[in-house]
Amino acid sequence: MKRLLFFLIISCAVTSVMAQPKARRNSVSRNKQQTAPSSGMTRRAQIMYPTAIEMPEDVVWRRDIYREIDLMQESNSGLYYPVEPIDKQLNLFTYVFKLALNGYIPVYEYRLDGNESFSDSSKVDMKTVLDNYGIFYDENNGKLRVDNSDIPSSEVKLYYLKESAYYDQANSSFRRKVLALCPVMMREDDFGDKPSRYPLFWVKYSDLEPFLSRQTVMTSNLNNAAVMTMDDFFTLNKYDGKIYKTNNMLGRTLAQYCATDSALIKEQKRIEAELLAFEKNIFGDQAKKDSLDSISRLDPKAARAAAKKSRAGRRSSGSSSSSSVSKKRSSRSSSGGGSSSARVTVRRQRH
Repeated sequence: MKRLLFFLIISCAVTSVMAQPKARRNSVSRNKQQTAPSSGMTRRAQIMYPTAIEMPEDVVWRRDIYREIDLMQESNSGLYYPVEPIDKQLNLFTYVFKLALNGYIPVYEYRLDGNESFSDSSKVDMKTVLDNYGIFYDENNGKLRVDNSDIPSSEVKLYYLKESAYYDQANSSFRRKVLALCPVMMREDDFGDKPSRYPLFWVKYSDLEPFLSRQTVMTSNLNNAAVMTMDDFFTLNKYDGKIYKTNNMLGRTLAQYCATDSALIKEQKRIEAELLAFEKNIFGDQAKKDSLDSISRLDPKAARAAAKKSRAGRRSSGSSSSSSVSKKRSSRSSSGGGSSSARVTVRRQRH
């Protein structure tokens, strides 16, 4: 009886030990499913870019700016070519399009007022985008497929970009952070007039950032080996774009309060100068600092000679001024003496 009870206890212990890893695996898998992001990005993609700098919410100074990134400019052309994929080389829109089509990143509607909204109600289904802009696709069991030749990457020649220039008081640094991107499709109408703009959707840069670190972009026409990742291209602010809007209390774009093109260009330069002046003078006036640094770097002998020369100059100026004062006093005393002698003779004659 004791042996039977002993064997029963051992068998229960063994079964509990063997069942524990399976239960633990099930709990771990449930936790992973609960913590998986809604964008479909895997844990591996999150770990691949662990050092992304997020903008703090409690910054003391911040200015949101909207820019037009023209891909036909040389500084931005690396984001446009190749128009169709060549091996693993993709341009920016093809890469974003494929990520959104496969459900790795969400896309958000472009509102008529031009403002972005990243709420769940503003999310757009890629099938709606394909239908609205006449992009050919195949659908098999709910999965969409678009050939590379049907992706309108050649028509996307412009991007709307939202960036934030802010002062990070925690690190005492001035930074510029890209917040969102909107590809704009340029299509000509039937009359052959100027191409019309069709903003497709907004993409949060924080959703796109881990994937951009895997794709490279060419940065020089002279040196084809000069490449960097697309994420570095935006993080280092290598793009060039004109300002078309800033966040203001009236919510107006520059074109709405600039009557002429010259006024628009002048306003763009003024805003750029304001940002540059804030970044340059954030730690004080650099001109005054340079003058103090030049004095401190001066040779000691030259400094003593300069001080001696300045003292000699002050002495000479002081002596000249004192001599002139003495001359004035002597002239006054001489004139005063003549008058006094005349008064004395007059008094004597009266007696």
